[in-house]
Amino acid sequence: MTAQKGKDLLLKIDTSGGGAFTTVAGLRTRRIALNAETVDITDTDSAGRWRELLAGAGVRRASIAGSGIFRDQASDAAFRTVFFDGTIRDYQMIVPDFGTLSGPFQITALDYAGEHDGALTYEIALESAGALTFVAG
Repeated sequence: MTAQKGKDLLLKIDTSGGGAFTTVAGLRTRRIALNAETVDITDTDSAGRWRELLAGAGVRRASIAGSGIFRDQASDAAFRTVFFDGTIRDYQMIVPDFGTLSGPFQITALDYAGEHDGALTYEIALESAGALTFVAG
């Protein structure tokens, strides 16, 4: 696989809840983190007192974060509405030449900032709220 352009990493929101995804406007940086908690099953009979883990037993989660320039487009309005309503919506994170991660997320942070001589910016954080699917690209 060759190097990829960061701008090609896309975050999309299902703005209506009906399956129509819109690319989030104005994002300059995006990040996705996949995590799995472990379940320690070490006991006095563990070989050499090495820690043992129970396979497939921990909680898995995904976090998405991004920041960009506020553009006041449909995706911005959808974020505001979803955040203030506390709604869980489906999102897609498209990673070029890798695949698409899809599923329900909840917005956990929505920050706006602006310098007196600069553009209005925003930051958003999402946490997975159910089972995710991955389709290879």
